[in-house]
Amino acid sequence: MHYEWDENPELNITPLVDVMLVLLAILMVIAPTIVYEELIKLPQGSAQKALSKKPPVNIVINEKREIMLKGEKFQFKGFEDNFYIYAQEKLDPKSAVLISADKRLGYGDVMMILSAIKRAGFSEVSLATNG
Repeated sequence: MHYEWDENPELNITPLVDVMLVLLAILMVIAPTIVYEELIKLPQGSAQKALSKKPPVNIVINEKREIMLKGEKFQFKGFEDNFYIYAQEKLDPKSAVLISADKRLGYGDVMMILSAIKRAGFSEVSLATNG
């Protein structure tokens, strides 16, 4: 048997690189879907009773500028003072207020009602729409 020591065999690493690139692509696709979950026990909170959501206060203003609030009718001219007194006696200032106004009313009329509600101490006030 005769060996030629001058020959340099070359390694063909192209298939190895191809396989590694395919494995890398698979890992890149799967990695974002891997979810690590550690089971821990959380301590009990100090609040034992569940929070109750308060129903919003609905204020309805018709085209004749009559204001209805929980079945009671208010006049437009004296609404600011009357609502302030009514709110202090019968309403919670932390509850939300929903204003439903007729679309034929002027912008200034609705904004006067809105400012009266804000001055009475309500911070969560919104306008109802049909959309």
